Amino acid sequence: MAFRNRRAAALPAKLSRSWLLVNASKPELFAPALASEADSVIFDLEASVPEEKKVEARAAVVEALNTGMTAWVRVNIPDTDDWATDLADLSSAKGLRGVMLAQTEKPEQVAYTAMRLRAGIPVLALIESALGIENATAIASAPGTFRLAFGTNDFRKDTGVGDDPLALAYARGKLVVASRVGRLPGAIDGPAAVTAATGEVVEECKTTAQMGMTGKLALAIEHADAVNKGLSPSDDELKWAQQMLEAHAAGAEVGDGSYLPRLARAQKIAGLADSYGLWNA
Repeated sequence: MAFRNRRAAALPAKLSRSWLLVNASKPELFAPALASEADSVIFDLEASVPEEKKVEARAAVVEALNTGMTAWVRVNIPDTDDWATDLADLSSAKGLRGVMLAQTEKPEQVAYTAMRLRAGIPVLALIESALGIENATAIASAPGTFRLAFGTNDFRKDTGVGDDPLALAYARGKLVVASRVGRLPGAIDGPAAVTAATGEVVEECKTTAQMGMTGKLALAIEHADAVNKGLSPSDDELKWAQQMLEAHAAGAEVGDGSYLPRLARAQKIAGLADSYGLWNA
């Protein structure tokens, strides 16, 4: 049995920063992933698994989830035989935390996916195409949608855009606004290259955070902690929030119209610091 990292296991998925994708055809990677610093772990049955290994990988995932492991699962493309089989086999898996739906393009795809699972199992809509981006607001409002995630590599293949942050700004902004309209937790950005150094991952997180996204996919275990650091309140923000809250508790006067928004931000930072265990980090 693999034991989940205790801090990560206690963290609500709505606050997850790092979402680690693990090749489902390599079950030997399941335990190390679950013991890592990744806030959420996703066993990937879709892109990383060739067609001839789908059956074996699916069986490995179901066995893991029924023998003590807890994780999310990326299922195959909607309306395919693999998608239907994934959901049928996962519907009774004890340790299933939720599913990531590959290539989500329409709101009804999320609804149909949720209907095939146990009641209450959330669906993370992975948007990877121009059509998905344009339908993001409707997808965010669909029954069963938990969060939106950005499949940057497939989106670039679909549209021909480059990897410069400016080229991807519209798509990222669309997911952020759609998430807000749908009253969802923050959108999840696409991953860094699997070969990226941890410093590069932290640097990419600056763009993620500036765009208003609050999570990021990861393709390597060592990237998870880098994402967590890159998408957490900084030391300066923690210090400012603590000083602001201490002054407020001591009876600081409301000096102008910016006071209450600043107080709300300080309270939000403090809440995240508590959830992420940052005060004593």
